[in-house]
Amino acid sequence: MEFLRTPDEQFENLPDFDFAPNYIDIPSAENARMHYVDTQDGDELILMLHGEPSWSFLYRHMIHALKDDYRCIAPDLLGFGRSDKPTTIEDHTFEFHYQALVDFVEALDLTDITLIVQDWGGLLGLPFATEHDARIKRLVILNTGLTTGEIPMGEGFTRWQQFAAKVGMRMVPGQLIQQSTVSDLSEEVVAAYNAPFPDKSYRAGVAAMPLLVPSEPDMAGAARHRAAHDMLANYEKPVTVLFSDKDPVLGGAVKYFKKLIPQTKDDPTIEDGGHFLQEDKGDVIAGHVRAFIERTA
Repeated sequence: MEFLRTPDEQFENLPDFDFAPNYIDIPSAENARMHYVDTQDGDELILMLHGEPSWSFLYRHMIHALKDDYRCIAPDLLGFGRSDKPTTIEDHTFEFHYQALVDFVEALDLTDITLIVQDWGGLLGLPFATEHDARIKRLVILNTGLTTGEIPMGEGFTRWQQFAAKVGMRMVPGQLIQQSTVSDLSEEVVAAYNAPFPDKSYRAGVAAMPLLVPSEPDMAGAARHRAAHDMLANYEKPVTVLFSDKDPVLGGAVKYFKKLIPQTKDDPTIEDGGHFLQEDKGDVIAGHVRAFIERTA
């Protein structure tokens, strides 16, 4: 497996993202280097998992709002952000990314985790949470899915997957995120989302991830999702579901989660938020997270 490493100068002077980089080698990925933000201090640990084609930059508003009281950690999946990037679409598999997440958490020995997941952060993070239950304290589920392969993904997702298959590594992450938010993003913010990908050779992960969603029962990851579904149906740890109201791709999944996890049925909707709701309403979500931690301490 070959990897590309985005030059450091790509990440200079990004708006509201002045966090020092941290790196760890991932054994299951040939010791590829994974980047993460770590604010170090705080009585509670919050682990924030992004999706695609975003990176830890997506969580900057939330980190700034929470870092004075909580230790915030936000890794970049391999293939994204400042992490090393496998060069071919075939290098990216569900198990490759899942095991990299396991390696990351185990290497840092993270425990008592408040886990925040969105998009692919949920596709990986929810099975991780249920399979490594002893490390988890509470769950915050943002716009994501639990795709067992038994429920149709919906027209919005199907259109997105078909587009990704057609365009492949020519997809431009900043444009995709601009189209999936309600906010009118500045040129600097769009450029920051593009920063990890100087050219299309860096975008194998961007092209691969939509095709890896376990939308059929026999796809990799589907069995993990079915097991996570069964465990979450009887989950006793605190969970909150915070979906936005303007996500055409995964917005409908809020009904699935609130039915599956009855204690979340009265959780609020994040108004005027698109698919990448952390970009649109990071401060609002951070407020809900803070209140959730305080009432479940």
